[in-house]
Parts: sequence; C-alpha cells; structure tokens
Amino acid sequence: MSVRLHFVVEGQTEETFVNRTIIPHLASYSVWGDVRCVMTGRKRGIVHRGGLVSYERARKDILLWMKEDQNRDAAFTTMFDLYALPHDFPACEKADSAKCPYTRVGKLEAAMGRDLDHPRFVPHIQLHEFETLLLVDPAKLDCVYADRDRAIRNLTEMVAGFDSPELIDDGPTTAPSKRIIHEIPEYEGMKCFAGPLTAEQIGLPALRRRCSHFNQWLSRLEGLGR
Repeated sequence: MSVRLHFVVEGQTEETFVNRTIIPHLASYSVWGDVRCVMTGRKRGIVHRGGLVSYERARKDILLWMKEDQNRDAAFTTMFDLYALPHDFPACEKADSAKCPYTRVGKLEAAMGRDLDHPRFVPHIQLHEFETLLLVDPAKLDCVYADRDRAIRNLTEMVAGFDSPELIDDGPTTAPSKRIIHEIPEYEGMKCFAGPLTAEQIGLPALRRRCSHFNQWLSRLEGLGR
C-alpha cells in the first residue's frame, strides 16, 4: 500500500533533515513524503513559516492541510521540539508533572493525537530538540568543524554521562543546542546547514539505536505503508 505522508515541522533545520534523510529512507516502505514548516502567521496575504509560537496556530495549520488533502492515502506527522514547547499545548500542565521525559512526551503526543483526531496522524515531539540527534555522535560535527577538536571532545565526554542523548535536559542553558553552541558558538548561525549534514553523517541506524523515542516514531512511519 502506498501512502503520501505530510510532515509539519518546527523550522528549516528539521525541514532540511526530513528532506535529506527521512523522506528518502521512507520511500523504500512505499511512504512518499513532503514537508513544510509550521505556519506562524499571515500578513498581507503572505504566509510566514518556521518556529512553533503557539499550539493554536500550529493546530490550525495542520487541520487546514488535513482539510486540503482528504484522500484515503494521505497521512500526517509532526516534528516539534519539546524544548520551549508552547504553554497552550494540550495536556501541558499534566505532562510537566511527569519526572520521566519519555512519560512527559508520551502524554503530550497522546493529547495532540486526540485533539487533531485523524486516523492517519502520527504525532511526534522530539526529545528534547533536533540537536539531540547530533549528540548521538558529536565526533561527526567535524564534517563542518574540522578545527574544533577540543570542543567536539568536550561534547563527546559530556554525552557519555547520559544513557541516551534523549535524556539530556531542556534547560535554557543546558538543552542540546545550548550545549553545542557553548562549545561551538558559530553553530548558532549555521544550524540549518550544519545540523542536517551532521545528522546525515551519523546515519539513521546510529540515531535509532541511541534514541528510542525517535526510533519508535520512524518505525510507526515505516508501518504506514504496510
């Protein structure tokens, strides 16, 4: 069975990653993807995309796409960061009380799934943000930052203290992207290029081994075509 899968993602970094890595992989499962950044606003007829500013705006954007494509072979999914998730997200207060990040993100995804109520909607919230994937193997950052050996070594040593990069917290100075920027400040202005390229170098098999929540999402997407 062939499925057309629409991705709604948080920003350009995720959009590039999905286009370069996820969509080509899913093609072998007869899942044909396309991707766009979530809409953040509209002014004078111009649609602005990128950045999850509120759940309500994201909800309207996703529902609009669902309305536009009501074909039986259409499916939908998201790639939003848990870090700095808008406070109007469904079940946000209840989820925040959960100590385990996997429990927390599971509650949020389940609430989003119930709210959007589509038979082929696969909600996904990234623990804790896209840069988690880069910390699966920080050494691969040398594909862009070949002269930053000490910084990369520091990141590698830091990650070794966690059972999984997905367990690195979402503090304003300690979230995965903040840890990378602390060691490699220029990453902040290059993330749309450097992030997807590094993830591509790491490869999906390694990302799946080290990030169980990401792996579960990808497995569900593969299953859409069965």
